[in-house]
Amino acid sequence: MLVRGSILAGAVAFAALSVSPANADGVFTLTSPSFKDGERLATKNAGNNKSNPNCVGENVSPALNWSNPPEGTKSYALLMFDPEGRPPGGVSHWVAYGIPVSVTGFAEGEVSKTSDKYVGGTSLMKLPHYFGPCTPPGPLHHYTFTLMATDLEPTALAAGLDRAEVMKALDGHVKQATGLIGTFSKP
Repeated sequence: MLVRGSILAGAVAFAALSVSPANADGVFTLTSPSFKDGERLATKNAGNNKSNPNCVGENVSPALNWSNPPEGTKSYALLMFDPEGRPPGGVSHWVAYGIPVSVTGFAEGEVSKTSDKYVGGTSLMKLPHYFGPCTPPGPLHHYTFTLMATDLEPTALAAGLDRAEVMKALDGHVKQATGLIGTFSKP
């Protein structure tokens, strides 16, 4: 019994030592005060394009916050993707990378335009900033926000990369990822 207790104590001590100071308080997490994971985005978060009747919102980006990055994180990349949009390829709504490790979130509406807090990639709509859902009537779409902690310096990647190019450039450089899903359908 003493041996088993010593092994367990040793395993607990090793696990405690293997948690880096950067994430000692918990796991790498992406949250939003604008919506809970799996819940509907507000109509104001939907896209605003007068030529598309499915764009019923104000294109106000939701607030996003993150915490507890893994040790060695130098920058973040953030992608917003609708896997059900425009089958079979989905819709890339926002591609942002080169986010400095000092940035821990974006306020509501902050990324509805370009910002000096990230390098703007290219969405399917050819935009370097957030563009909200323009979901046609019918079933809910799932808007996946994926935040990746990387070992790349914020200036490592050139502006204007699309989702596929960013994913290729990040291959082997992502330390950890976390996500959040918002849903939306035309009201």
